[in-house]
Amino acid sequence: MRSCMFLIGLLLAAPALADGTWQAVKKEAQGQTVWFNAWGGDEAVNRYLDWVSGEMKSHYAITLKIVHLADGADAVKRIQTEASAGRTRRGSVDLLWVNGENFRTLKEANLLQTGWAQNLPNWRYVDRAKPVTEDFAIATDGAESPWGGAQLTFIARKESLPAPLRDANALLDYARQHPGKVTYPRPPDFTGTAFLEQLLLTLTDTPQALKSPPDSASFAQVTAPLWRYLDALHPWLWRKGEDFPPSPARMDALLASGSLNLSLTFNPAHARQKVASGELPADSYSFGFTDGMLGNVHFVAIPANSSASAGAKVVANFLLSPEAQIRKADPQIWGDPSVLSVASLPPRQAAALGKLTPGELPPVLPEPHAAWVNALEQEWLRRYGTR
Repeated sequence: MRSCMFLIGLLLAAPALADGTWQAVKKEAQGQTVWFNAWGGDEAVNRYLDWVSGEMKSHYAITLKIVHLADGADAVKRIQTEASAGRTRRGSVDLLWVNGENFRTLKEANLLQTGWAQNLPNWRYVDRAKPVTEDFAIATDGAESPWGGAQLTFIARKESLPAPLRDANALLDYARQHPGKVTYPRPPDFTGTAFLEQLLLTLTDTPQALKSPPDSASFAQVTAPLWRYLDALHPWLWRKGEDFPPSPARMDALLASGSLNLSLTFNPAHARQKVASGELPADSYSFGFTDGMLGNVHFVAIPANSSASAGAKVVANFLLSPEAQIRKADPQIWGDPSVLSVASLPPRQAAALGKLTPGELPPVLPEPHAAWVNALEQEWLRRYGTR
């Protein structure tokens, strides 16, 4: 009986112990300056991060400095350079908005802290049905905390495309019928490369091969349908496929001006956000192929040599809070899909987030192994990049 009561006591004490550990993290974080390196290519994102900075200062006594990056690879190079110089402490990056390719680079070099993400108090709200424990088919091992959802999405206007295109063949037919009105961002732009992956996932005869790194012996066979498709598509593209927009933002501008009939984004709520801000016409809408569109979760990570590890964890936990996730999902503010499970939230917050969750999304197609990114980009550049 006494041993049974002792066991019950341990079980009851476990949450308090966990809470005590987190309180120690929060206490250590007070007064720290956290350097958060994040992509800065969208004003809505930048305004949201400014709000996060204010909240961290007001409620947690943390000074959050946002380093706006044109490319996350720039921060990765700094982290690598510091490691090579033996700078194992007091690194210049404390928290990093990281994509799957850069995550693989840092994780394989043991340049990230691991085992912390699932210990964040707000992890209890995370939707475990989403791919929150792997990134580009690589296990995160608690080295990344999920921040938002993403799915490759087309944007069109009802005026020029009354009904969504069902698949890649329909896209090719539409391009032929509307010469110069379709294109995609030039790889290695992230969205441009994602478009290549989307086509490859749906066109290849061997989709299982994409779950492992590309093999030089089979690469040509696996990717042959993709290159045949692009060879057929490119003559009908904007500028006859001899030039490509540098970014999705440029495609949005071309769509708004009528120069293009389609744009691309990795955010299903992007069209609503841009309509709300007046950057896209009111008849703009989002759609995806019927059988599915490439999707993922985006994360934040803490470098192994972070000089404000406790503060970075408090920031990552706040980014997962219902308050921050609901605000982020609002298309009037950012429109980035949440990684939280609506069912896990209190009724008022569940209702608020439910209203902001995009409906009728196509199935999510899992991303190929991260090693496919560079392989596809290099082959695309070899074939089409010098025109």
